[in-house]
Amino acid sequence: MDRHIPIRLGMVGGGIGAMIGEVHRIAARLDNSFDLIAGALSSTPEKAEESAAKIGIAPERTYSDFTEMARAEAARTDGIEAVSICTPNHLHFPAAKAFLEQGIHVICDKPMTSTLEQALELGEIARKADALFVLTHNYSAYPQLRLARELVQSGALGPIRLVQVEYAQDWLAEPTESKQADWRTDPARAGAGGSIGDIGTHAFQLARFVSGQRPAQIAADLTSFVPGRRVDDNAHVMMRYASGAKGTLWCSQVAPGTENGLKLRIYGEKAGIEWSHETPETLWFTALGEPARKLRRGGPEGTMIGSRVPAGHPEGYLEGFATLYGEAADAIRAYQAGQAIETLLPGIKDGIEGLRFIDACLRSNAKDAAWVELMP
Repeated sequence: MDRHIPIRLGMVGGGIGAMIGEVHRIAARLDNSFDLIAGALSSTPEKAEESAAKIGIAPERTYSDFTEMARAEAARTDGIEAVSICTPNHLHFPAAKAFLEQGIHVICDKPMTSTLEQALELGEIARKADALFVLTHNYSAYPQLRLARELVQSGALGPIRLVQVEYAQDWLAEPTESKQADWRTDPARAGAGGSIGDIGTHAFQLARFVSGQRPAQIAADLTSFVPGRRVDDNAHVMMRYASGAKGTLWCSQVAPGTENGLKLRIYGEKAGIEWSHETPETLWFTALGEPARKLRRGGPEGTMIGSRVPAGHPEGYLEGFATLYGEAADAIRAYQAGQAIETLLPGIKDGIEGLRFIDACLRSNAKDAAWVELMP
């Protein structure tokens, strides 16, 4: 594997005015692992061309249709090797399908698809494709959360009893007509889940990633507090694990005073851990009957896994994305070389689990928050 040669990258969506597109572009270039050379940045030809020119993509590598882009790039000797999908949710499935079927590796924003049926179908497509699929659950790349996962796996907490995760925001507390809010509150483009799809899937994946456990049953109470809103903007979810552990998940986009309030707490028989996105470089570990221990990234008991700057120089959101992109680049190079590689990258399995979570929440809520099975 030659890590000095950037992987040729394309992008679908993420044109002018799309916040997440710029996040993906920064992440892709932070470790010099990718070279963005092609794009279908908008379905509107004029906007696609304008966006490409601003980013520096050549006119002949600019497309207004991602299916055309997949075919054209696959036919080129210098065509893209991977593509980032940064579109609204309803386009994730057809875009990923188009590129996987052309043997082009896919790095896709979450949730993987709009429906569970699409997720299962994409899983089959990915299984047969000569390409990798990566899902950008970026929080699972934070160093202190990977340390938390290691502590759980080591048995430092003892058998897990409680899993508490929450993700609260306030940007949809009132009716708004912004571009980002418009599609996220439209079930035709976002899917049937509102807050549970947009941020609840992040919380669900993170709790599962760190705890190593998957709920067997959930009970979900979904609410649309803003009048006229067609998707949920708040959810309270109880979780039962096969191990006997219990959990709760709260996600909300109508909680005034919170900007990006992602928090995780896990308690076992012997100890507990706590992490907050507002202080991402600190993980609290508390053994039963002992003072709390503050584990810092780069500290004596912390970690520098995936880090780019010295301890005390804050890392966070963009770096988490960049870690996933860097690990995706390593996985792609290994795949091209026919080599096996161990990775913590979220993928098809995580994507399907996220849609199973959304599906179970919707089924439970339709039954007045009754307990339902999280389908295997």
